[in-house]
Parts: sequence; structure tokens; C-alpha cells
Amino acid sequence: MKRPLLITDCDEVLLHMVAHFDAWLAEAHGIDFDFESGSFGGSMTRHATGEAVPIDEVWPLLDQFFRHEMHRQTPVPGAIEALGRIGEVADIVVLTNLGDEAHPWRVEQLAAHGIHHEVVTNQGGKGVPARAIVERYGAGNTVFVDDLPVHHASVAKHAPAIQRLHLVAEPRLAPAIPTAPDAHARIDQWDRALPWILERL
Repeated sequence: MKRPLLITDCDEVLLHMVAHFDAWLAEAHGIDFDFESGSFGGSMTRHATGEAVPIDEVWPLLDQFFRHEMHRQTPVPGAIEALGRIGEVADIVVLTNLGDEAHPWRVEQLAAHGIHHEVVTNQGGKGVPARAIVERYGAGNTVFVDDLPVHHASVAKHAPAIQRLHLVAEPRLAPAIPTAPDAHARIDQWDRALPWILERL
């Protein structure tokens, strides 16, 4: 029997990111980050003036955070325990949208939290790389977990047999993210998500 597979995102699924990014922007750059708005690119203003941060400055700031501040990120409650339980019955791959240069940073970061699974970096939609991971593992039942609706749409298009769970672990962000129409379910807490995942694996 083919071994089942979990393909999971990292930020706001396994590790909290936006709250720590928010704190760093305020401390290091004097920038207010209204991430509860759900609009990442247009949610930054300079604290001193209220002026919007130009979009061409937003992504370099995010890059700086991942290059130098990933140590700030903390595990999502229940995520590590859930991975431990899932790992007893399935293979696990972390599919994260970071550039390839960030691969060793993410591997080291996750290992520091006791998460020792394959990490695949990616840019753009996750459907094609998810399909490639399934094929490489020769996997049976597969579950995909991500916080962004666009990735559920991509997986639904390129690997429709994968069961898709929409999970947004940051409680201040979750209300601003509409449920992904291409996900099979939306569950934002790992203690409730774990039974759903195990049943489908």
C-alpha cells in the first residue's frame, strides 16, 4: 500500500510570521503594518507621517525579515504535536514560498523547533510543485495545507486528487482571509485540523 503524504505550508500554518514581521517593522523601521486588513502590499504606513510605504519597498522589507529575523518566528499552537502524530502514518513535506537561497535558512529554522522534514522552496503557485512531490514520493492519499486561497486554486487545477485544507493560524489575520473556494475544508486550529487530516490520509 502506498504511504500517504502531507504537504504543508510553513508561515501561518506551522510558524507564526505576520505578528513578528509587524513587531520588527515597528522596531526597526518605524512602520505600522495593518495586517488584519488582509491586504499585504498596501497595509504599511510610516508611523511618523502616516504616509503609505510604496509597494516597491514592501517586498525588500519582507526579504530582509526572512534573511535576518526568522529567529523571531514561533510555532503555531499544536502544530508540532500534530506533525508528530501525522509522521507516524505519513510522509511530510514542507512546501514554502521562499527563494531557493532561503532553503537552508528554513531547514535550520524548522529544525530548531524540532521539525525535521523535507523542505521544498517555491515561487508562484503550488499546484505544479505539489504534483511533482506526490509523483516523486509515489504517494497514496495526500493532504495539502496552506493559508492562502491562491495556492488551493493552483493545487485544485494541477493536482485535483489532493485533499485541500485551508488553515490560517494567526487569529488576528484569519478573519480577513475569506475561505478558499477551492479548499475542501477550512479549519484554523491544529487540534481540530488533525482529525480531519488523519481521516483523509
